[in-house]
Amino acid sequence: MELFVGDDWASDHHDVEIQDQTGRRLGKARLPEGVEGIARLHGLLARFLPEDADPSQVLIGIETDRGPWPAALVAAGYRVFAVNPRQSARARDRLGVSGAKSDAGDAHVLADLVRTDAHQLLEVAGDSDLADGVQGLTRAHQALIWDKTRHVLRLRATLRDYFPAALEAFPELTEPEALELLSKAPDPDRAARLSRKQISAALKRARRRDIEGKAAAIQAALRAPALGRGPVLTTASAAITRSLITVIHALAGEISTLENEVKASFGQHPDTEIYLSQPGLGQILGARVLAEFGDDTTRYTSAKARKNYAGTSPLTIASGRKTTVRARHVHNDRLLDALTRQAQSALRASPGARAYYDTLRARGVGHHAALRQLANRLVGLLHGCLKTHTPYNETTAWAHHNTIAA
Repeated sequence: MELFVGDDWASDHHDVEIQDQTGRRLGKARLPEGVEGIARLHGLLARFLPEDADPSQVLIGIETDRGPWPAALVAAGYRVFAVNPRQSARARDRLGVSGAKSDAGDAHVLADLVRTDAHQLLEVAGDSDLADGVQGLTRAHQALIWDKTRHVLRLRATLRDYFPAALEAFPELTEPEALELLSKAPDPDRAARLSRKQISAALKRARRRDIEGKAAAIQAALRAPALGRGPVLTTASAAITRSLITVIHALAGEISTLENEVKASFGQHPDTEIYLSQPGLGQILGARVLAEFGDDTTRYTSAKARKNYAGTSPLTIASGRKTTVRARHVHNDRLLDALTRQAQSALRASPGARAYYDTLRARGVGHHAALRQLANRLVGLLHGCLKTHTPYNETTAWAHHNTIAA
């Protein structure tokens, strides 16, 4: 006997509905988040399951795969399916046309969806605790990088508004000498008074070459005639600039700290050697790819399944006499970003990858499309290496394609 559960979650509670194989509602409840709620769910399910029933006979649909609650469901042995909100919205439209929506109604939709379409849904993987840890670290590390980029863009916009000469002097605002000197002299008047010696000292600390030439160019840019703003706005903007630089410095330090944590955690995983053997993957990119794919060996039944999840495989739309092939728009953004970066690096690290890319370009395929196809090929190679527990081999990986190209 199988039971089908819809779990509509909120930050502090879960609305659940239990159905049997015919779609008949057996029970429903609102459960609190946490240990008490999980215990009550186990008790509710026990009322409808035989004592010797396997927990895998319980199929649960929920619109998330992250957090302690889904992890507890997987740990209990239930089969948990992460339902995309778009899928549940379409199912809601299919079951009713009034447009009414409620938490209990959403739980009913999820239970019905997992009962009829479980074979079409993505089952939450039973990744190892180590893989989950790597994912947490890599996502936090990447989030800090994104935060730093946003603050640098805010700094650039602020300087453009009241001190455009600074952008002429420091085209790259993330360089240490730029942040040091702007922190010391955040407005046009103080910047114009910076001596050649002060600028040279900052360049030396940043380990730059041609210090005299660079110092002269920076000083000239800061002292060049320029349009200015009022003194009150300039003072306020200078304070904002210093504040942004302080935040950027802090973020840079935390990014470095988390980078070391990512490398240490990734280095403990048994598949690290296989990931690092792949062309274009270093410790950080390799950790991101591992984190987003996970390490559940049963999750991807084939290379095609892994490629589809990655979003690198093409999507074919055929209707009548018209067939269109396009990129997949629904994908894991973090994973696709890492795989695209891998493909870019592989062009330099792998002769086979370079030849494959060049062949596509010679056929008239655009740069981004060729890069996506290369990423798709690299995902297939990674899948084969993980399946056979063997490191990447350049000759074996590209022998077939090189033969065709020849």
